[in-house]
Amino acid sequence: PVLPRHLTPLFLLFFTFPAYLTVSIEPLPPVVVGDAVTLKCNFKTDGKMREIVWYRVTDGGTIKQKIFTFDAMFSTNFSHMENYRKREDLVYQSTVRLPEVRISDNGPYECHVGIYDRATREKVVLASGNVFLNVMAPPTSISVLAADTPAPFSRYQAQNFTLVCVVSGGKPAPLVYFKRDGEPIEATPLPEPPAGAGSWAPRNLLHRDLDDTKVPKSLAAEGGVGGGQPPATADPPRGLAAERGAVTETIPETVVSREFPRWVHVAEPIYYFRHTHAPISDGTVEARATLTWTLNPQIDNEALFSCEVKHPALSMPMQSEVTLVAPKGPKITMTPTRARVGDTVRILVQGFQNEVFPEPLFTWTRVGSRLLDGSAEHDGKELVLERVPAELNGSMYRCTAQNPLGSTDTHTRLIVFENPNIPRGTEDSNGSLTGHCGFRLVLALTLTVILELT
Repeated sequence: PVLPRHLTPLFLLFFTFPAYLTVSIEPLPPVVVGDAVTLKCNFKTDGKMREIVWYRVTDGGTIKQKIFTFDAMFSTNFSHMENYRKREDLVYQSTVRLPEVRISDNGPYECHVGIYDRATREKVVLASGNVFLNVMAPPTSISVLAADTPAPFSRYQAQNFTLVCVVSGGKPAPLVYFKRDGEPIEATPLPEPPAGAGSWAPRNLLHRDLDDTKVPKSLAAEGGVGGGQPPATADPPRGLAAERGAVTETIPETVVSREFPRWVHVAEPIYYFRHTHAPISDGTVEARATLTWTLNPQIDNEALFSCEVKHPALSMPMQSEVTLVAPKGPKITMTPTRARVGDTVRILVQGFQNEVFPEPLFTWTRVGSRLLDGSAEHDGKELVLERVPAELNGSMYRCTAQNPLGSTDTHTRLIVFENPNIPRGTEDSNGSLTGHCGFRLVLALTLTVILELT
C-alpha cells in the first residue's frame, strides 16, 4: 500500500531524528587526602550505548588523559593507567571510585558518553559532562622559632623581637594566628615586607625610666634619659626600636650575676603580623607567619606564645608553643676533669637550670687577661685550650650566656697539675719546650765567652 502524501514527511522524520543524549555530573565537595571518592556520570538516552570514557584534564585543559573506558559492545571495562590499577576501579559502567585520593588527583575530570547514530548505525554521537575534584591536605608540621638568633641582650635599649611560625604540607593555605598566654593577639597586619631596615615601623612605642647612675655618659649625652626619643639618623638601624652604639660595662671578677633591663615599659606592646605562603612541588604550600613587637624582658620573660592553625582538613586547630625565657644557671663541664700540663682542655656549656628560648649567645673571656690564643674573647658553647702550660693554673674563665630577654655570667677556674712526662720548667707560656735546652745554650755561651777572655 502507498502512504498518503501528507504522512510521508512525518514518517521520514521519525526514522532520521537523532537519538536523545544528555550527560550531567553533580558537583563534588572538597575531599581530604586518603578519602574515598566516587565520580558518577549521569546520562539519559534513548539510543544504543557504545562506550563511556573518563578523562582527567591537565595543563589547563590542553591535555586529556584517558583513565577508564566502559565498552558496551563487549560489556567490558578497563583502566588506561597501568601504574594506578590498584588505586582506581570502575564500579558500574559510568561510575568510577577512587579508594584513596592523593594531592595529585586534584583537578578537573570529564565523562564522555557515546551512542550509535540512528541514521548510520555506525557513527557515534558524543556528549560530555565535567566535574572538579578538590583535594585538600592538612598541614603536616608546625614550628615556632625566633628570627635572627642567637641575639644579644641590651641592658639600656629596647629591642625588636620576631617570632616566626612555619606551617608545611597544607592545601589550601591555612589560617595562622598567634596567642599570648592563651589569649588571641590583636596585631596590625603588614601586607608587605619592610622596605628598608627600620624604616617601616613607628618609633614612639616605649617610655624609658632610667636610673641616671647606671647610664653611661655616652647615653646621657644622646638624650636617652627619662623617656627621650632616640635621635633620627640618616640610616635608621634595624627593627622597630632604634639601637644605640655598643656599650661596655665592667663587671667585677667575683660577681656571678643575672642582668635585667634598666628601663621600664609603661605601655602595652604593639604587635605587627605578616603572613605569606609559597607553593611546594608536591602541590601543597608552606605558610610563614611573623609576629614582631618591641620586646620588654620585664613582662615578656616567661610569657607563653603559641602559633595556631585552622584548616578545613583539620577537625581541631593545630598548634605549637614556646615560652620566652632568659638563660639561668649555665651548667659547665671541663674535660679532662684533672688537667695536666700539655693537655688540651675543653670547657663546654651543657645546659641551663631552665628551658631557654630563644637560643642564647655564648661569649668566653679570661678574667684579667687574654685567652690562650691571644684573643680577647671567644664565641660558642665550647672553649678549647690547647696544650695548656703551667702558667694557666688558677686562671679564671667567664662564660656569658645571653638572649634578648636577659644575660647571665658563670665562672670556672682551671687547675693545672704537673705532668710527670714533662719535667718542670720545660714549657713556656705557649706550651713549647725550653727548660734544659735553654740552660744548656746559656751555659755553652758562658763558657765560650770565658774561653775567649782567657
